[in-house]
Amino acid sequence: MSSASGGCDGSLRYVRRVTSSDATAPHPPVPALELPPTADGFTAQFLRNLNFDGGVTLADASTNDRYLALARTVRDYLMLHALADQQRQAGAQAKAVCYLSAEYLLGNQLDNDLLAGDLAGVAADAMAACGIDLDELRRHEIEPGLGNGGLGRLAACFIDSLATLGVPSIGYGIRYEYGIFRQTFEDGQQVEQPDAWLTLGAPWEQPRPEAAQTVSFGGRTETVDDAGTVRSRWIPEWNVSAVPYDYLVPGFRNGRVNTLRLWRAKATDAFDLRIFNSGDYEQAVRAQTFAENISKVLYPEDSTPQGKELRLQQQYFFVAASIRDFLDRLPEDFDLARLPERVIFQLNDTHPVIAVPELMRVLVDERGLTWDAAWAVTQQCFAYTCHTLLPEALEVWPVELLGRLLPRHLEIVYRINEEFLAAVRARFGDDEMRIRDMSIIAEFPVRAVRMAYLATVAGSRVNGVAELHSQLLRDKVLPAFAEFFPEKFTNVTNGVTPRRFLRLANPGLSALITDAIGDGWVTDLERLRELEPLAEDAAFRAAFAAVKAANKRRLNDVLQARDGMRVGDGHLVDVMVKRLHEYKRQLLKVLHVVSEYEGVVSGRIALADLQPRTVLFGAKAAPGYAMAKRIIHLINAVGSVVNTDPRLDGRLQVLFPPNYNVTLAESVIPAADLSEQISLAGKEASGTGNMKFALNGALTIGTDDGANVEIRELVGDDNFFLFGMTEPEVADLAQAGYHPAAFYQEDAGLRRAIDLIASGAFSGGDRSVFEPVVSNLLYEDRFMVLADYSAYMAAQQRVDAAYADEDGWTRAAILNVARCGFFSSDRSIRDYIDRIWHTPPTS
Repeated sequence: MSSASGGCDGSLRYVRRVTSSDATAPHPPVPALELPPTADGFTAQFLRNLNFDGGVTLADASTNDRYLALARTVRDYLMLHALADQQRQAGAQAKAVCYLSAEYLLGNQLDNDLLAGDLAGVAADAMAACGIDLDELRRHEIEPGLGNGGLGRLAACFIDSLATLGVPSIGYGIRYEYGIFRQTFEDGQQVEQPDAWLTLGAPWEQPRPEAAQTVSFGGRTETVDDAGTVRSRWIPEWNVSAVPYDYLVPGFRNGRVNTLRLWRAKATDAFDLRIFNSGDYEQAVRAQTFAENISKVLYPEDSTPQGKELRLQQQYFFVAASIRDFLDRLPEDFDLARLPERVIFQLNDTHPVIAVPELMRVLVDERGLTWDAAWAVTQQCFAYTCHTLLPEALEVWPVELLGRLLPRHLEIVYRINEEFLAAVRARFGDDEMRIRDMSIIAEFPVRAVRMAYLATVAGSRVNGVAELHSQLLRDKVLPAFAEFFPEKFTNVTNGVTPRRFLRLANPGLSALITDAIGDGWVTDLERLRELEPLAEDAAFRAAFAAVKAANKRRLNDVLQARDGMRVGDGHLVDVMVKRLHEYKRQLLKVLHVVSEYEGVVSGRIALADLQPRTVLFGAKAAPGYAMAKRIIHLINAVGSVVNTDPRLDGRLQVLFPPNYNVTLAESVIPAADLSEQISLAGKEASGTGNMKFALNGALTIGTDDGANVEIRELVGDDNFFLFGMTEPEVADLAQAGYHPAAFYQEDAGLRRAIDLIASGAFSGGDRSVFEPVVSNLLYEDRFMVLADYSAYMAAQQRVDAAYADEDGWTRAAILNVARCGFFSSDRSIRDYIDRIWHTPPTS
């Protein structure tokens, strides 16, 4: 190593000096870094961070010290591009996307940023030169669990694609101190533990305390005469400070680096010295504790009035800070009537919809626009994505709570509603049933603000997230609004980033694809179509099968080290990983397992005829969702019996690794043979797990629901295991009157499975343990598990027959990969640009 390089003796020997040309440049880069990066330069910066930021030498550094220094070094290189991007954006004054989301499930950042910044090679060489095991540092990273499931993973995919496509954007959210809980099992039951993801440091974030915003709550409003104009003015009762923490979001090797800005709540007057000196230490810091609760926990339990209030505080907190933050970026003399030329705020579900009255308040009360001018601006600055078909998932906020916490905003909502209903009456007359159905304010069971209605009235566009979902959104969820605003409704089918969920998660398959068609597929996923002819190539099928086998071995290594589990040799890997909710029908999968088990132990199924299969679940239940937690208990109980019964000889097993997250997903998805997407038709908005599995060569067994419809249409019926009722058939059955007990009586296999659960066979003989689950199935079964059971079992027989033909299965798996390039989040973002945002990429 030359003298102008970083040594690995624990001291820094190289810092490039500023040259005269650097000093005279209008915007000189940070002088200590080389571009393009070299291993020597990377080593030097790593040691600089280790020595000066970490305060340790290489010899004395812990694994955490080394990880933090490596992360900061990667961030330093990305920051060069970020600073240049900020200058370009300020000069271009281009329209930006502000993505407002309560969730971001980012996954581990190290490998993603190394890949995007094309730094993996120099980082590996630098760490090797220093005698550091890069894989050990990878394993040390803790992913930020700032989301609950698909909503947060989608948001993370979208901000990745926005950067990769070169679209100016800022993601806004909350920096939860404790993310989605860490799940453990005790006696098979879910126990929630704090997710202290910040414990060992957060090297990927950049605090920006100078950009803090003040967010207000409570108080009252008063009417004032402002130079002859009567205005309403908000007199808040208390304030909190929103402190931003920035994450860099690099595009894939294009020099673009966007920003994810997460807000942390702090008290504006955190410490009262006078009270402290009087001896009341608890009271002296009470304001700080109260304020920091806002960003303490992702989705606090909201079954109590206090929990509901905290959720609303969270939602308003982050959108109020975000709107003000964006407005602060505009020139002082900017004409706010032109705001739609500069920004579109995308509302990711109903959580950020309180942003609508907040922007109106700022424009009218603080910036002096007339109501009509402000409303014209607001209607062009928002777009709303609906992510559900379940009525209970469309948020409503009681008027009493909203008025107490945000009194001025409630006034604004009332006026928006008044003017909207006047327009409805002008078109349809005094149809009071229509007026009641379309009012933003619901009257029963309590007076409340329907946030989806508010978003629809205020937004320039409303989109669903799959073709079927968007159709049902228009026809069944918001039909009156679709009739009134037909031009507003559109569809953007979800997608996933191929960088994380194929290139990083499945390096073996990625290499095979690149060898076959080149590497352009990473940013143009439709190029996977070029693989289609290779499904008929025996050598390619053999290589593809070898990759799948290697992925199963990798999964075994992860599960063994993580949970002491392993997939059976030669087993079909059957995976159902998603949030635990009754509509997703994990119970249907359990009934399949119980039926197979009962068949073998009763002698009706010969053991030799049982397809060896490992069923792998991954799911968290919301802490207050009692039935979901009972289902988790049942899955674990069934697994504990099935996995230890010698009569099965290990040919059927159930694995349920706790705390499923993005990191584990990156090992599970590439190893899967079968993807379970079995929700009741008409209940799943889209799904993105179904896309990830298909892209990684798993075949889908599923209903015609959500994006399953589009997957099946693309991959072909022969390469998809379809079963179950269609959405119209579900609606007809519900209309006729659904009686689940009738299906129980008519299907002997179903009856045997339910009776076995009811007998206490999986609960040590205690029949009461799973009685609520059995009773729910027999007498309510809201999501029609029993109605689809027979069709599901028949589909699983087709799966067994298909898997017995190894060559045919591999051919079908290759065609799934080749035909699913449509499900790139890059395509989704292009659709948003074309149909909703009109924000072209900038060079």
